[in-house]
Amino acid sequence: MSATHPSDFNHTIHTANIWLKSVSESLGTEDRHLAHRVLRTWLHTLRDRLTVDVAAHFAAQLPELLRGAYYDGWDPSIVPIKYDREGYVSRFAHEARITVEEVPKTAAAVTVAVRQHVSPGQLEAALEQIPHDIRSLLLQPAS
Repeated sequence: MSATHPSDFNHTIHTANIWLKSVSESLGTEDRHLAHRVLRTWLHTLRDRLTVDVAAHFAAQLPELLRGAYYDGWDPSIVPIKYDREGYVSRFAHEARITVEEVPKTAAAVTVAVRQHVSPGQLEAALEQIPHDIRSLLLQPAS
């Protein structure tokens, strides 16, 4: 069994930090805690709306540390969880600890950041499973 070198962990942390920096920039903030919170929430609200297969394919695109956050608390026996736009916004606001008014801009900003890092077509394949009213929220143009 080979030992894990610190450089392996450094690379994993570095890659997650690149994603967090993208989210921070997309949000227009330097608050990394906020960036982490909203990215985690975005990942969870997407994950829970997907089938197990699509959720797993999407997870494969994530850096190792973010993949752990993505799967944290997941119960594949109850997905996809059905909720409408109002349910999505309410859950996102609660988990991200932001106001419901901030959700559309925040969720769309995270979508922009995530798109920069996943393989072409992977995000779209996942979003195809999301109801149109929620998908339009995630894909709205940045303001």
